[in-house]
Amino acid sequence: MGTSEVLLGRVREAGLVDVVEVRPVDGGQVALAGLARREDGSTVFVKASDVADDVLASEAEGLDALRTLGGTTTPRVLHVSAELLVLEALRPRPADPAFWERLAHALAHQHTSARHARFGWRRDGWLGRRRQVNTWEDDGFTFFARHRLLRWLDEPRVQAALDAVDRAALERLCDRLPELLPDAPACLVHGDLWAQNVLATADGEPALVDPAVSYTWAEVDLAHLWTTAPPPEAAVFFERYAELTGLDAGWRERMPILQLRQHLAVLAQFDPDWGAAETIRATLAPFRRG
Repeated sequence: MGTSEVLLGRVREAGLVDVVEVRPVDGGQVALAGLARREDGSTVFVKASDVADDVLASEAEGLDALRTLGGTTTPRVLHVSAELLVLEALRPRPADPAFWERLAHALAHQHTSARHARFGWRRDGWLGRRRQVNTWEDDGFTFFARHRLLRWLDEPRVQAALDAVDRAALERLCDRLPELLPDAPACLVHGDLWAQNVLATADGEPALVDPAVSYTWAEVDLAHLWTTAPPPEAAVFFERYAELTGLDAGWRERMPILQLRQHLAVLAQFDPDWGAAETIRATLAPFRRG
């Protein structure tokens, strides 16, 4: 059965009997997704996942948190169950520097206003097809080391790709995190912020999708966007975000270390890994001995 048929069946089981067709959309790695056209001509976004019963509920919770706690625009959740997520349909983002400047203001507001005394989240979430461990910690370095880096070492694909020297280098890097990164407060982050998760509302305002939220360092979001080939018009985003949040001049040098979390997650889940293993080894090179 194809994506359209699966999604149409789930949509109708959820009670949206006025949906006449579902057109699959590209880009998702871990779920089936499409645009569902209703009898009145309106469109909604629909998504199905068979990873676990709480995957879609976790996504809906993240969208709500970004909107209500962070003041960030996200699509309205129209329906959520273990089988189906239905969201307000968004538009592709415009190739416009002004759009990215508005996103800089929105994300700076989220990161500076939605703060927490501890690092973590009320429950574990999902990053792709793997659990995102969100156990509360009082210290950001401990949280990032345990639950964003070392957490991936037991994954079979990571074990196969990284040898004992690589693993020791990662552990050494974790021990040195207080020397390598600034001591920053915990704030609400999107958690999977790359260009494909930035869309636009009907009136052209930035909107975020597919979150993996937690309270951690703001630069986790910055690193993911910086290191995943953002479009040329996004250059103004980084300039404005740095101004609005008071980033120091060395923030770019920190990005590879912060992005290790995402490279490890990719390595754990996907084959091919789009160069994740090679990038991890390059980042760990200064932390090898001998």
